[in-house]
Amino acid sequence: MKKLILLFAILLLTFGEIAAQTEIKIPYGNNPEAGHYKEINGFKMYYEIYGTGEPLVLLHGNGGSIKGHARRIEYFKQTFQVIAIDSRGHGKSIDDSKKQLNYVQMANDVSVLLDSLKIKNANVWGQSDGGILGLLLAINHPDKTAKVATFGANIFPGKKAIFNEIDQMVLDTLKATKDPHTKNLYTLLAYQPNITEKDLQKIKCPVLIMSGDRDAIRLEHSIKIFNNIENSNFFVMPGATHFGAYEKPELFNLVLMSFFKDPFKKTSSVELFTGKK
Repeated sequence: MKKLILLFAILLLTFGEIAAQTEIKIPYGNNPEAGHYKEINGFKMYYEIYGTGEPLVLLHGNGGSIKGHARRIEYFKQTFQVIAIDSRGHGKSIDDSKKQLNYVQMANDVSVLLDSLKIKNANVWGQSDGGILGLLLAINHPDKTAKVATFGANIFPGKKAIFNEIDQMVLDTLKATKDPHTKNLYTLLAYQPNITEKDLQKIKCPVLIMSGDRDAIRLEHSIKIFNNIENSNFFVMPGATHFGAYEKPELFNLVLMSFFKDPFKKTSSVELFTGKK
């Protein structure tokens, strides 16, 4: 069991780093030419900006950082102004408070950063925890979100949202770890978020819910999110895990680019066949 817990911890906290592959020469996540620090809500947030065009905010998962977005930045900076962020308590962001991380606070941090950059109506993509932040931005800071896409996001913790074995590994790791930073990250996973269906129904901007067909998040949970957001599309990546965005980058980039650049549609088959809207 200890080996399984260790393996899960390594996967969860470092998987995002593998995107910084050998042939990419730009040191994404540690690039002095594109990196900035800004005082946000009592900590120093680190972020990097690349490209020009419509703003696209990239939000990493639990334990991740900008480094995990290397290939994604390479692709999307050709079309967008990419703003990649290290969340509070992650990457190069500096938070000396040691307070327990909170998704609502972390989403507010992003909103304040965008205010400081004079950015409204940004496109937002988030992986896992980053997807949760994207949903919270759309709920609590609607002026910041033009379109939001998530991959492997959940709206509440526990076995009704996450597969039993993975949820148990989170709880076991939380009990076993003595490292304060790891405890902070896993406490976040174990007890948050707490987004209701009524909260989701407040979202007005277009949202793309993405999931691997073998995700850590139960497919029925992702469908629940999709069903409670009026202007939403749903994409299930075949043969993909929680890390489908990394496993099948070309397919992922194609779908995400289409969502952000094409007109949003939600015409149903019922409407097509009956002519009723």
